[in-house]
Amino acid sequence: MNALPERAPVPRAEDSPEPLSYEAASARVEEIIKRLDSGEASLQETLELVSEGKALIELCARELEAVGNALEELRLDELVKRLENEAAG
Repeated sequence: MNALPERAPVPRAEDSPEPLSYEAASARVEEIIKRLDSGEASLQETLELVSEGKALIELCARELEAVGNALEELRLDELVKRLENEAAG
């Protein structure tokens, strides 16, 4: 089995102890992109936003990978059941 890559800390909303959901992380990435596109961010703010955005994108990628893996397992489970039913019938 492949070794999992080292995980970055899970981003959290500033006022929440809970990790951000995929939807919240995705929405925050959109906000970051809009701010960066505006050209109004200082150099320091740009660096902070890019760092935050990278962590959020990594979170979203991990969430999507987990969902993909779960769907693959579900399809494999369904295939096993179908094959067992065909062998029994």
